Amino acid sequence: MLQSAPRASPPHLQTETGVTPDQYCQEKVAQSGSSFYYSFLFLPAERRRAITALYAWCREVDDVVDDTHDTGLAHQQLDWWRAELRRLFDGTPTHPTTQALQPHVAGAGLPQVEMTEVLDGMEMDLTQTRYLDEAGLNRYCHCVAGVVGTLSARLFGYTDPKTLEFAEKLGLSLQLVNILRDVGEDARRGRIYLPVDTLQQFQVPASEILKGQHSERFVALMQYHAERARKLYREALAALPRQDRRAQRAGLLMGAIYHALLDELEASQFQVLSQRIALTPLRKLWIAWKTWIRNS
Repeated sequence: MLQSAPRASPPHLQTETGVTPDQYCQEKVAQSGSSFYYSFLFLPAERRRAITALYAWCREVDDVVDDTHDTGLAHQQLDWWRAELRRLFDGTPTHPTTQALQPHVAGAGLPQVEMTEVLDGMEMDLTQTRYLDEAGLNRYCHCVAGVVGTLSARLFGYTDPKTLEFAEKLGLSLQLVNILRDVGEDARRGRIYLPVDTLQQFQVPASEILKGQHSERFVALMQYHAERARKLYREALAALPRQDRRAQRAGLLMGAIYHALLDELEASQFQVLSQRIALTPLRKLWIAWKTWIRNS
C-alpha cells in the first residue's frame, strides 16, 4: 500500500433520507444496466430482494477497482469492505448493501469465506494486468464470477449439492463472455485478460490488442475462448439436477441472455476492439421471459 495514499473513508455509509437499504440496492442494480437486472424481474419478492442485495454488493466492491485511480486508496477501500464483511457476519453491517443482505445470510447459508473470495478477486485486478495461462485466469474467474454463482444459487434455494457445481460453471462461462465482450475496453485500460499462452498459441501479440488491431488471428483466438465459454455452459446445464431447475430459473435466464450475446459477438467476427456489442433491453427482456416460461 502506498504510504502517501489518502485515507479511505467508508463508502456510502448513509442512504438518502427515506431510502431503505433494499431501495438503495434496487437503484444500484437498475442503474448498472446489467443483464442480471432482467434475470431478477421474474423472481418472487423475497428472492428478488436477496439477489438484488448480493448483486448490489458486488457492484459496490467492483466499483472500488473500476472507479478508483489511486491503487493505494483502492486497497484501503477493499480493506474497509473486508471489515464490513466481518460486521455483516457479526450481525452489525453499516453499508446499505450489507444491511439489505444481512436478513438473508443465515437462511441461505451464505459462507463468509465465499464472499471473501469475491474481494480477493477484486484485489487481483489491482495487482495484475495479465494472466500467464488459463489456470491463472480460471482462478480469477472463480473469485469474481464462479463464487458469485454459488452465492446466488444459495439465495435461490437448492436441494442437491450438484446445483452448486452448475452455478460455479455457469458463473465461469458468463465471465468468459464478459471478458470477450470487453477486450477492447479493457485494453484501453492497459489490461488483457486473455492468457499469454493462448495469445502466443494464436500468434496475437499483446501490442496488437492494445493498439486495437483486428486480424484473422485475433478472430481465431476469440473463437477458441468462445468455445471454452460454450463448453462450460453445456457442462453447467448438464450438472443442474431436475428438482432444482425451477428454483434456479434466474440463473438459467442469465445464461440464455449471455449466450445470445456470445452469438452476437461471434456473428460480428468479434469486432470488439473498437466498439461495444450489446443486446437491446427489449431483447434481453424477451429472452428472459421466454426462458422463464420454458422452465416454469
